[in-house]
Amino acid sequence: MDFSLTDEQRLLRETVDRFVAEKCSFEQQREMASTPQGFSRDIWGQFAELGWLAVALPEEFEGFGGSQLDIAVLMEGFGHGLVLTPYLSTVVLGGGLLTAGGSQAQKAEWLPAIAEGRMLVAVAHTEPRSRYDLCHVESTARKDGSGYVLDGHKSVVFHGGTADKLLVSARTAGNVGDRDGITVFAIDPGRAVLRPYPTIDGGRAAELTLEGVSVESGDVVGEVDGGLELIEYVVDRGITAVCAEAVGIMGSLVWATSEYLKTREQFGRPLSKFQSLQHRSVDMLMEYELSKSLARRAAVAVEDSEPVARAQAASAAKIQIGKAGKFVGQQAVQLHGGMGMADELPIGHYFKRLSMINSLFGDVDYHLQRFADLDGSVLR
Repeated sequence: MDFSLTDEQRLLRETVDRFVAEKCSFEQQREMASTPQGFSRDIWGQFAELGWLAVALPEEFEGFGGSQLDIAVLMEGFGHGLVLTPYLSTVVLGGGLLTAGGSQAQKAEWLPAIAEGRMLVAVAHTEPRSRYDLCHVESTARKDGSGYVLDGHKSVVFHGGTADKLLVSARTAGNVGDRDGITVFAIDPGRAVLRPYPTIDGGRAAELTLEGVSVESGDVVGEVDGGLELIEYVVDRGITAVCAEAVGIMGSLVWATSEYLKTREQFGRPLSKFQSLQHRSVDMLMEYELSKSLARRAAVAVEDSEPVARAQAASAAKIQIGKAGKFVGQQAVQLHGGMGMADELPIGHYFKRLSMINSLFGDVDYHLQRFADLDGSVLR
């Protein structure tokens, strides 16, 4: 499989790298992280002007009809600079879910707003006891006339506190753990109880409580009782996106560590001259290159309409990223010595983000089991 980028994707990569270097430095990101919303609305507006918010949206709704590999190019660039924005929650997850399952009216109203930077979206699916099981939905939606009444609790809703629209899953039929009977609803944030908080990597998330929230039938996204397939689809897209981001982070750690070893001296010699440290640097580089290949393979495969092939590629990439991210992060911290954990340097912050990515959408153990359960014909 050819993982080389097209001329347009190489140009996109150069543009995002230049933008991140000029406007999203480590110091600027730390300043953004200290604000209540955790990111810059001005930067978000510039994303819209550059067309980055519209990359993967359909052309008929002011998008560019790009691929998941285009998203991966952007996310890798964001990883280089630890860029803090709701891109994953709004564009990849929210935009992907609306594109795949939204009605024509919903797409016409919301997708252009996302592309223009006027609307932020958060997907609320994870629950306190669900762990990584996408079928575990305890929140309920009972029929009430032509609409529904929602009750339940969602946890770790990324950028839920700043979202203009929430896409919430609830059980309309069946029992907790059943694949069938899950439905996705679009609700306004003002109708739910949200408790925002900062995450360990400088981002933002929220706990969400639904208590007798009434919605109309027109607020249903996708098929009633058939929301799980939509959730699985956007989660696999989310996995490939954060894998690409992790590749960008690992690339920065490999480069920063190499430069540090060249300049730091011990016994009158640069650390880069010590053979044991050379071996560790090479091991870091090898893990980075393998991760990049698997992340790009997953970005291509996720476009496959066949769920099992898509899930296998996403899980394989997530397993490699989880293992490699931990290894590269630990090596970078150790080779920088005590400075590796200093808050003033980006090394420790990169490692925190890699640790967060490892737990997003399932850790290594979860995806090893998921990959083993995929028999080529059935997605369990």
